[in-house]
Amino acid sequence: MAPVVTSVSPAQGAPAGGTNVTLTGSGFTGATMVRFGPNGTTFVLVSDTQITAKTPAGTGTVQVTVTAPTGTSTQNVFFTYAAAPVLTALIPPSGPTAGGNVVTLNGTNLTGATSVKFGSNSAVILTNTATQITAIAPAAPPSSVNVTVTTPGGTSNPLPYTYAATPAPVLSSLSPTSGPTAGGNVVTLNGTNLTGATSVKFGSNSAVILTNTATQITAIAPAAPPSSVNVTVSTAGGTSNPLPYTYAATPVPVLSSLSPTSGPTAGGNVVTLNGTNLTGATSVKFGSNSAVILTNTATQITATAPAGTGTVNVTVTTPGGTSNPLPYTYAAAPVPVLSSLSPTSGPTAGGNVVTLNGTNLTGATSVKFGSNSATVLTNTAGQITAIAPAGPPSSVNVTVTTAGGTSNPLPYFYLAAPTLSDLSPHLGPDTGGNTVTVFGTNLTLTTAVNFGGSPATSLVVVSDNQLTVTAPAGVGTVVVTVTTPGGTSTAASGNPYYTYLGAPVLTSLTPSHGADVGGDAIVLAGSNLTYTDAVTFGGVPASFAAISDTQVVATSPAGAPGTVNVVAHTPAGNSNALPFVYDPS
Repeated sequence: MAPVVTSVSPAQGAPAGGTNVTLTGSGFTGATMVRFGPNGTTFVLVSDTQITAKTPAGTGTVQVTVTAPTGTSTQNVFFTYAAAPVLTALIPPSGPTAGGNVVTLNGTNLTGATSVKFGSNSAVILTNTATQITAIAPAAPPSSVNVTVTTPGGTSNPLPYTYAATPAPVLSSLSPTSGPTAGGNVVTLNGTNLTGATSVKFGSNSAVILTNTATQITAIAPAAPPSSVNVTVSTAGGTSNPLPYTYAATPVPVLSSLSPTSGPTAGGNVVTLNGTNLTGATSVKFGSNSAVILTNTATQITATAPAGTGTVNVTVTTPGGTSNPLPYTYAAAPVPVLSSLSPTSGPTAGGNVVTLNGTNLTGATSVKFGSNSATVLTNTAGQITAIAPAGPPSSVNVTVTTAGGTSNPLPYFYLAAPTLSDLSPHLGPDTGGNTVTVFGTNLTLTTAVNFGGSPATSLVVVSDNQLTVTAPAGVGTVVVTVTTPGGTSTAASGNPYYTYLGAPVLTSLTPSHGADVGGDAIVLAGSNLTYTDAVTFGGVPASFAAISDTQVVATSPAGAPGTVNVVAHTPAGNSNALPFVYDPS
């Protein structure tokens, strides 16, 4: 019986090879070859169930096989050559000697990190993706150390990290950079090493500190006469560099535009007021009625319009005075109506474009998928295109809100992405045309099945967990994927691999004669014989063993004197026939 490989550990290693791996299975006694894809390697036969080997150089994901006198293993056990990790940046590149701070490591090929070292000290890994790792820096004395990442692909290039005694604070920006002489406004100070601030000074005047982290401080500006002063932060590490802040007499607010310029008489819609000197607005008036202020910056205010009628003047009042008026019209707006969605379903991750058709859709202020807001791309009276937000697998109502109100709901379905757990069979002819059954979940709405980059045909959905297709032509081992409105499956789990086989070819029989009582050992030479699953002499099955891809040894069955055809069969089909002569005994 051919060897059986059940696992390889580890299942990943560097492209340069040299990874020590253990193969587990059965039937290893007398093993003559261990291959990683097409490449053989050195190995040690530990027992009938275990082999240790050192991987050859390679790329991608390859099948691991063992060859013994009884044949070559056929199990789909794979080894992945992982590219070596590369670090491009550390954020921050320095930290306290006590450690404990979170450092972000950016780079490539970082998946599956087994260690992050700061010099010889290990860091605690918090998160790990292919391009980013976050880790807690260990403690170390004041020094510069190399930071490296180790994955199954090897150890990365080093990047320097500096341990320093409490560093001096550094300011990078202020927001805003100016304010009223009366003070009282909140200023955000951004920078580094800001932890434990003992004072924030505006010139010689102290500010009240509201919040304080390593990279940001919020403080209430003190009063000062019209002037430009230096803002500094003091910590245990010293006093920061100064950044300029300007005290100015509060200017009169100026309005430049409203959006929208009209709305329903019931009010309740959000209006954006653009202009200058709008900071510290104390009121927004629509005629004589006050609006509720939602957000307020120096150049923009958003407010909820109160109820009203006719055309009224909108004004803003700040400590600098009252702005110029801009007209706003109260008008009865028609209620929006939705007639259709396209598509009516999509992935849970969102991000797909959905077209909403209907009437009275102009001036949409929101498109909601359930309680989640979508990003509006285009908006006309008859159609809206929007980017669907993310949502859990479920049915939600899609609605549109305009100045006229909120539309009727239409159902939209969030679909979980399909998963693929197995195939039957995993092998087939490189010419395609055979039927393959695909097993998985969320398969009901399958729109496409691909073998590598080639589409399968004759798709038949059997159930939510099973479908059948006709395999396309192809070569090598490919990943089979399933696509539905919920997305495309990945090879992250299950066994979605399919291997294309060349048709078996026989070139000779040795010997080509045998006794009619059978029992002779006949060597079938040829190509593409590794997966031989049947040998017949004139249609009569013979016992056999596949020795290699070019050789099968069969025991001739009994037969009548004369000439019969010998044929080998694999999942790729029947070979050509070669004549075998039964000699009378």
